[in-house]
Amino acid sequence: MALNLAKLGRTVVWSALATALITPFCRAESPNVARAFGHAVADAVDKAMPAVVVVRTEAVVYHQARAFPLGPVYGIPERLAGQGSGVIISRDGHVLTSHHVIRNAGQIQVALHDGTLYPATLVGSDPLTDLAVLQIEAPDEAGFTPIEVADSDAVRIGEFAIAIGSPFSLNSSVTLGVVSQKGRSVGVLPYEDFIQTDAPINPGNSGGPLVDVDGRMVGINAVIQTGGPYARGNIGIGFAVPANLAMRIADSLIRTGRAERPWLGIRLRDIINTPGSVAGPSGVQVGEVLGNTPAAVGGLKAGDFILSVDNVQVNDSRGVQRAVFKRNLGDPVRLRVMREGREIEFEIVTEAMPDLGRLEK
Repeated sequence: MALNLAKLGRTVVWSALATALITPFCRAESPNVARAFGHAVADAVDKAMPAVVVVRTEAVVYHQARAFPLGPVYGIPERLAGQGSGVIISRDGHVLTSHHVIRNAGQIQVALHDGTLYPATLVGSDPLTDLAVLQIEAPDEAGFTPIEVADSDAVRIGEFAIAIGSPFSLNSSVTLGVVSQKGRSVGVLPYEDFIQTDAPINPGNSGGPLVDVDGRMVGINAVIQTGGPYARGNIGIGFAVPANLAMRIADSLIRTGRAERPWLGIRLRDIINTPGSVAGPSGVQVGEVLGNTPAAVGGLKAGDFILSVDNVQVNDSRGVQRAVFKRNLGDPVRLRVMREGREIEFEIVTEAMPDLGRLEK
């Protein structure tokens, strides 16, 4: 077939002309990605901010002193003011915050986003997870905007995260980062399943929410990693209690005044053996099965090695604890264990953890 150069030339010219005419309009209408993301973050903050509060506390501590030279010992009172953050979780004014924010507080006040100040009372607290619930004391006609809660189990590493709170008394401060990791344990609480974030969190942020780009709470800001014992500022490593755990504890505190936790009734120990050791496998071993507990009824025995919980492999006792604590009371937990060289599966129904202090007696 002969090539029609004249026709080809006209096609090239018209194509170039069309491109020259259309390109400026395409550029004008193309979205500015940075601006669009900024608007998305601002929209998320606008959505979450009405639920974020400042928690102000006042405590009285007594310092011992002695009348000179050998007089009686007496106490000198000192009033200590503190401040943290919190988030409204119900329309009737329940506020979720950190236990350490209200610890030993004699008086508690809650300041809303619009500056309105209300007294608040402590509904209950849980030192093991560093969570507490307050009740705002307000007139019946006062309405509150609760935060929307996300499924923290579905949060992905690398997602953007927004921390809102009052660091260093700077109310309603917003910082942005990402979810750095999940399931962190840092050794500051008896039970830890932290979401790690590099969104700057500082003293005063505790109790405030960590939210996603849809303005939904994924965690309660709780702990920061600092540069040393005398440093207080953020170095890009902060930790939040996952929203799923926080809301389960909050619901229990509101209903019963105490934190109800699921348990199986076993004591665990981590076994670490060197490669080639004849001492047995490494992993999580059942050290003791307490009597009249779900584990005893379900057939677990001391010496069993736990391989997985709900089909998820576990490598240490914290992994087992974390998996069990994610269940609701009365939920079955599936365990795969190694016993005398054989793998056995158990389904054990959780019960509420009793007062372990009384259980020891």
